[in-house]
Amino acid sequence: MNENETLIRKFYDAFNKLDYRTMQECYHNDAVFFDPVFHDLNAFEVKHMWEMLCRQAKDFSLTYADVHADHEYGGCRWIATYRFSRIGNRVTNKITAHMRFRDGKIIEHTDDFDLWKWSRQALGIKGWLLGWSEFVQKKIRNSAQDSLLAFLNAQSPAKPNS
Repeated sequence: MNENETLIRKFYDAFNKLDYRTMQECYHNDAVFFDPVFHDLNAFEVKHMWEMLCRQAKDFSLTYADVHADHEYGGCRWIATYRFSRIGNRVTNKITAHMRFRDGKIIEHTDDFDLWKWSRQALGIKGWLLGWSEFVQKKIRNSAQDSLLAFLNAQSPAKPNS
């Protein structure tokens, strides 16, 4: 096993324990992240996205397999099972992770999954009927982005004017 495979395992072992601090340590300071919900996050945002998701996790479990990496690229398949915090529906999300590495850290991370499948589980009948539409998918992305922004603001409240 090479050091990038070890890094992937460290990341997902930490995620399985909801240890966001260790997950954050796996990212390069110039990292970028993309998935069907969270688009184009920078290192600061992605580190806090994982913190937010770990802190909100309910009835969470994670498995991963097919870890592979060379000196620059790698990835794995992973499955997260949890209760969607807003509604309480049980979700099993099957994801493929693609990563690029620099200086022993993750510099690029893209997670790929079927947002319609996710929406059918998370949103119930609304997801079944409309989760395929760009309108609903955009609402999902906007809601997630708003949640991340609120989380970031709660972590670093604005200083009062003097």
